[in-house]
Amino acid sequence: MSIPVALRSDFDAVRLRQLARRSKDASQTRRLLALAVIYEGGLRTQAA
Repeated sequence: MSIPVALRSDFDAVRLRQLARRSKDASQTRRLLALAVIYEGGLRTQAA
C-alpha cells in the first residue's frame, strides 16, 4: 500500500476552483479541478 500525500493547508476547494477559472492552461485547469475534488473529500479515483 502506498503512503498518502498530505494536502496543503493553505488551499481549499473553493480557492482551487477560483484559480482554475482564471487559468488559461487547460492542463493546469484539469489538475486544479481534480485537486478540488480531493479537498472536498472525494476519492482520488473520482478526481482522476
